[in-house]
Amino acid sequence: MHYLAFQIDIFVIVYYFDMNTTCVKVTAEKLNLQECYNFVEDSACGGIAAFVGTVRNTTQNKNVTQLDFSTYKPMAIKEMQKIADLALAKFSIKKIAIHHAEGMLQIKDIPVIITVSSPHRNAAFDACQFAIDTLKETVPIWKKEYFEDGEVWVNAHP
Repeated sequence: MHYLAFQIDIFVIVYYFDMNTTCVKVTAEKLNLQECYNFVEDSACGGIAAFVGTVRNTTQNKNVTQLDFSTYKPMAIKEMQKIADLALAKFSIKKIAIHHAEGMLQIKDIPVIITVSSPHRNAAFDACQFAIDTLKETVPIWKKEYFEDGEVWVNAHP
């Protein structure tokens, strides 16, 4: 496994990955579905499942104007890697990428992408759902929702 961290201007990008099977990323840059797809693509696999989370414009009947995601990056990377490793152990999958954004996001922006490849589609679907469900329960990522009349912190995990 490798751990890389580097800074570009004011953005810090952190990757933690096994070059062959997992790629975990937390970044202030725009997430790239093609990058995640390219990582998991494998000639031994018959399918790729993807989950792409998007910022929606309403929650609990209130108009959302933007979201701000904050992380404790070292722990977030560690927990996301655990999820990737568990998915590899639990399901018959070949590769998994889990990328999450941090910082201010606008409506329709992408805060999370998960892609999974497997020789068979059911394992890819199951692993993808497991990854997003577990991420939302265990990874220290906090979301602040901004409304026309105020803001509120939500999803404070561990």
